[in-house]
Amino acid sequence: MNVQNPGEIRARPIPAEGEGGLFRQSWYPICLSSELPKGQLLGRGFLDGRVVVFRGEDGVARVMSAYCPHVGADLGVGDVVGNHVRCAFHHWEYDGTGQCVKTGAGDPPPRRAQLFRFPTVERWGIIWAFNGTEPLFELPIMEYPEDQMYIFNYVLPEPLNCDPWVFAANTPDMQHLKVVHKVQFNIDDPHDLVEWDKYGLKYRVQARHQGGFDIDWTLMIRGSSFFCRTGTYKDFWCAAVTGFGIPYPGVHTVYGATIVLKGRDQEAQMEEMKAISLRTINEDKDILNTIHYRQGYFTQADRTLSKYLSIVRDFPRAHPSAGFIN
Repeated sequence: MNVQNPGEIRARPIPAEGEGGLFRQSWYPICLSSELPKGQLLGRGFLDGRVVVFRGEDGVARVMSAYCPHVGADLGVGDVVGNHVRCAFHHWEYDGTGQCVKTGAGDPPPRRAQLFRFPTVERWGIIWAFNGTEPLFELPIMEYPEDQMYIFNYVLPEPLNCDPWVFAANTPDMQHLKVVHKVQFNIDDPHDLVEWDKYGLKYRVQARHQGGFDIDWTLMIRGSSFFCRTGTYKDFWCAAVTGFGIPYPGVHTVYGATIVLKGRDQEAQMEEMKAISLRTINEDKDILNTIHYRQGYFTQADRTLSKYLSIVRDFPRAHPSAGFIN
């Protein structure tokens, strides 16, 4: 007789970020826009290596592999010349495509001397890079343009001790929303309202938030490292964007944008939204820092979470920059 051992989990394991040298092909935050004025650059840990993010005279932010192909100097200690990044060691310069266009000695640049260029977008005060040569999907567009938004950006000072998708999985975990964050849905758990595609989900929540205030929010997950919510709190529109970066395998860094519309009441509304964001993160932080996440014994109440974990489990994984950023 085949008897299952007590505690044995039958679900297929979810690959960790970096397992087998691969990472999920998602959009990851690299830094805040405010950290990168024109003509400046920053070195950052990303995936299992290092990248450089720089902003040239044209104002465009670019993310590329950090190590100069000449002898491996870190471009994060170099500088920006026009719209090029220049190595501090021998003054080799790389253009916006990552191609070497100039050497300090004046020799013709080797044709194969180039950096890995990550697809990069700047939105809501955050600079994002996609793990891949071309994005599989785009970040969403909100119902109001950014020039009408009043945005507060933040970065948690310490990484959290789990992969980005673990934090993202809180959104389809409706029991988590009710138990930890005290959200009281106006209807039964809205599993049947969830809209799916192969790169994520969104669904509308009409509920009472902590303090007894009405919310009408659309919650969205794109990929394994991006969350946003948009809609009304009390009687005003607001939004929150959270990105989960990977400075190195096994952890993630939380980048956020808390958003209200510009206007007479923007300061008071922002203070309320900042308090909600801070409270939500503090309610989650200790859990995420100690969790050993696995798909265990699910019930009917977990069906949206279960489907999202299936997406995460089978999500495209790759590492085309591996030979450049290490």
